[in-house]
Amino acid sequence: MKEKILKNKKNGMAVLLLSLLIYAAAIAGTVFGGFQVENGKNPALMIVSIIVLSTAWLLWPGLKVLKPQEALVLTLFGNYIGTIKDAGFYFVNPFCSAVNPAAKTRLNQSGDVNTKKTPTANDPELMSKKLSLKIMTLNNNRQKINDCLGNPVEIGIAVTWRIVNTAKAVFNVDNYKEFLSLQCDSALRNIVRNYPYDVAPNVDTTGDGIADEGSLRGSSEIVAERIKNEIQEKVNEAGIEIVEARITYLAYAPEIAAVMLQRQQASAIIDARKMIVDGAVGMVELALERLSQNNTIELDEERKAAMVSNLLVVLCGNHDAQPVVNSGSLY
Repeated sequence: MKEKILKNKKNGMAVLLLSLLIYAAAIAGTVFGGFQVENGKNPALMIVSIIVLSTAWLLWPGLKVLKPQEALVLTLFGNYIGTIKDAGFYFVNPFCSAVNPAAKTRLNQSGDVNTKKTPTANDPELMSKKLSLKIMTLNNNRQKINDCLGNPVEIGIAVTWRIVNTAKAVFNVDNYKEFLSLQCDSALRNIVRNYPYDVAPNVDTTGDGIADEGSLRGSSEIVAERIKNEIQEKVNEAGIEIVEARITYLAYAPEIAAVMLQRQQASAIIDARKMIVDGAVGMVELALERLSQNNTIELDEERKAAMVSNLLVVLCGNHDAQPVVNSGSLY
């Protein structure tokens, strides 16, 4: 659907003043015509004035006010005639009707959430047929999705978007807000299932057949960019541009959160132990080397083994060492 931008002159104020003058003249004509009828003259003036009073209001539905970053999609007897985008006070064909199928739709997004009052069916903002061209933020509910390892995770995203083609947004889809919300959920599920929550071995997240270190927790920028591109491909036909997509919440599902926390703690303990053992072995090797170089003491293999055992116990232990002083012979 090709968008037509109407370059109408902003004649709203002139038409409004003209209609008020017509009403004033019609009222005066009605009063003067009434006097003529009482004097037995022709009542044509009064009849014409009454007809004008009854029909002049038809000009008022053609008065349209637009604020910055607003648009109005107009149809005439079912035919799309164009879109007005510039801010101002316009006069259009009074028989034109504005179209916005998502006017009454309320989602958890900027521009739709009213914190001051609860929207009602008679709310002027709810009934407005104007389309907002501002950048808006959609924050859908968190979803529970299985990652590529089958672990359930909860994830939420915030998507910033705007309308770039009003004709496509209004006519190509039934309701562009609901359409966008559904496509965001679908794209999120399609991308997240390709990644593990944390780095896992032998996992290909890019689809090139080569294992990589991608993960939801460590590659959030890449994941968000893929989600954005996925959504953009799906909403092009709705005339919507996706400005940005960001992950706002990421955690294991409650049913496995405690178990995965224990797993992470165990992994951290193992890594710490490996570092302690590596350091202890290096210190023991250095001690034996220094003793050998300086001829401080001559130790046979049995004594070296005992010394290595004692040093490793001291260096790798969880508690402070409590040495035993041998005041007698070594043997």
